[in-house]
Amino acid sequence: MFTRRDFAICVATVALTVTALAMADAASPIIGETAWDWNTLVTKKTPVGEVRSIVKGPTATLDELEMHVTTLNPGMASHPPHHHPNEELILVDSGTVEALINGQWKRLGPGSVILNASNVLHGLRNVGQTPAQYHVVSWRTDKTPKE
Repeated sequence: MFTRRDFAICVATVALTVTALAMADAASPIIGETAWDWNTLVTKKTPVGEVRSIVKGPTATLDELEMHVTTLNPGMASHPPHHHPNEELILVDSGTVEALINGQWKRLGPGSVILNASNVLHGLRNVGQTPAQYHVVSWRTDKTPKE
């Protein structure tokens, strides 16, 4: 038998769930048409160089869009080879890097583009004598496998 108490608990649970979803949506507004000025991006020093975060959040068609610019010091790697479910595109601006592609290190320079596929082992390291800089564009959709 469904009592008034059961009904009150059900209503409260639904209300809390709707409120939580609304707050989550409010915390992550949809990223719309915009532009980011290089001169206003905050530079954060890292043990291997520096990073400039651009944006991270949902768009009209993506569950998450994340973009940043990394500068790697000579001889440094961003991190050990790894994999993740999201796909990412890397655009090399300057320097000489090696990217782990299909199990082999491939040397690339300015203007090169790297696609890291979902759940495929990949890595990137600066093999040049000068800092290497690259843009990273990463995305998640409803088709992205779960972690």
